[in-house]
Amino acid sequence: MIQTRDDIRNVAIIAHVDHGKTTLVDALLHQSGIFRENQEVAERVMDSNDIERERGITIMSKNTAISYNGVKINIIDTPGHADFGGEVERVLKMVNGVVLVVDAFEGPMPQTKFVLRKAMELGLPVVVCINKIDRPEARPNDVIDEVLELLMDLGANDEQLDCPFVFASAKAGVASKSLDDKGTDMKPLLDTIVDYIPAPQGDPEANTQVLISTIDYSEYVGRIGVGKVDNGKVKVNDEVVIVNHHEPDRLVKTKISKLYEFDGLNKVEVTEAGIGSIVAISGIGDMKIGDTLCAPENPVAIPFQKISEPTISMNFIVNDSPLAGQEGKFVTSRQIRDRLYRELNTDVSLRVEDTESTDTFKVSGRGELHLSVLIENMRREGYEFAVSKAEVIYKTDENGKKLEPMEKCYVDVPEEFSGTVISRLSERKGELVNMGTANGGYSRLEFNIPSRGLIGYRNDFMTDTKGNGIMNTEFSGYAPFKGEISYRKQGSLIAFESGEAVTYGLFNAQERGTLFVKPGDKVYSGMVIGSSGKSEDIEVNVCKTKHLSNTRTSSSDEALRLVPPKVMSLEEAIEFIDTDELLEVTPTTLRVRKRILDPTMRKRAGIAAKNKAQNK
Repeated sequence: MIQTRDDIRNVAIIAHVDHGKTTLVDALLHQSGIFRENQEVAERVMDSNDIERERGITIMSKNTAISYNGVKINIIDTPGHADFGGEVERVLKMVNGVVLVVDAFEGPMPQTKFVLRKAMELGLPVVVCINKIDRPEARPNDVIDEVLELLMDLGANDEQLDCPFVFASAKAGVASKSLDDKGTDMKPLLDTIVDYIPAPQGDPEANTQVLISTIDYSEYVGRIGVGKVDNGKVKVNDEVVIVNHHEPDRLVKTKISKLYEFDGLNKVEVTEAGIGSIVAISGIGDMKIGDTLCAPENPVAIPFQKISEPTISMNFIVNDSPLAGQEGKFVTSRQIRDRLYRELNTDVSLRVEDTESTDTFKVSGRGELHLSVLIENMRREGYEFAVSKAEVIYKTDENGKKLEPMEKCYVDVPEEFSGTVISRLSERKGELVNMGTANGGYSRLEFNIPSRGLIGYRNDFMTDTKGNGIMNTEFSGYAPFKGEISYRKQGSLIAFESGEAVTYGLFNAQERGTLFVKPGDKVYSGMVIGSSGKSEDIEVNVCKTKHLSNTRTSSSDEALRLVPPKVMSLEEAIEFIDTDELLEVTPTTLRVRKRILDPTMRKRAGIAAKNKAQNK
């Protein structure tokens, strides 16, 4: 018999990147008495990963729980960035409603639309939280209209259009149900969640069913599956069977060794959990996202939507440069392969494939940011490897025509830069489909553009708009191939010989372009040490020292003025490399290099590629 569990609410916080989801969860945790009065707590306490803290973005969804008036509210903080959309899609299966956070100045943004569409496809009720109402330029009344328009655009029913609005400043820790009220705490938001989000339902007498929506990984206990108890109850030492909606033949018998529920930021060990509870289960090695844990007498899988396919891929290659193995701890193909396949334990949107070469692995993801976070994590863990330029994943239709992934690209720029952006994106096969005005005197441009047209553009975009532009993208499906795109206008400055870069050699090279190295840096033949001012590659000798004579001494080198080298971040380096180049990644250094280091063989390969392109 179906019963309602009134003492639980399961809710996900969804929003566009940077609209304040994680800060909102912070405020709820602080006011629920999770922390002691004098306890020091970092900001954005849910962003536990170093990269999340540094970049101010959420990458992995996180679970927490608070108690309010006798009701346990399980809260899931989700990522706002399109590249981590796979995280959002699956955690929504665990909840009975969502809190949509919208910035009181920016209003609904492209990613707001993406996450809201996912929630509405599952028929989840929505509580709208207009956040940052204390911003000087806040315009909450306009934003209410914009949210309602968005709901109508997404085909909301009457009940969804009648959703409650709460006005908050997560940073100040206050919320109110109307703009006229001055809130004193977050209770109005908590009251709205308890009143409006339905309590979970299920049959406590039925056979056990737990859908695993997230996998966590711990060095100590291995895989930890997180999911909601849909029916029955789950107990420690229970025999269960693992089945999967998308793999009808999968049937794995196992036993539950440890069971946890969430309380604040901690996992608390429990002996059993009933319907509606969000639980973490450890001790089952073969558990995957989308699996259902069932009672052996009635193994029925819970339907689980297929996660969106990856659209972009890179090759991860064993480093074979002359400096290989000097800085990394894990350098062999077996170590790199094991690490990449281990990532599949927790990242459902990632694909890893072996290739014909034992030293190369094809890794596919949802975007450049998605893959760059994996690369950054690996280098911090001591791995050393090389990666190729990101390439999009093509498909063919039934007539054998080549299809490529397309993006909707939304650009907000000051009016004086809109012409530059339009011309740059048009060169990359972007098609302007809409032009209007955004907040603060900005123009809003909307493009349809091939995903590969955006590879390597973000860096140029910041230069083109003097850092004032905002660009958001959303995957929109596959379309016929739009033709060739030339990625980079400048060639590379390539080191002519191996050794240490010296001031004299660098001084002579710097007039040829922008340098990436400084005196004392190790270089090798075929390494890219700068970008050329011209379109072709130029070889330079940065290890060249001055011939000494009676009249000229090396001490006069100190008088040579060097322009400081350009230090590229990981994203910038991934965007910079061309199709015939690799990025050498070590725990301490990023080096761009030519795929073929030998200059004679490189020239031959270049001529062969040119001839092939002309014969097409």
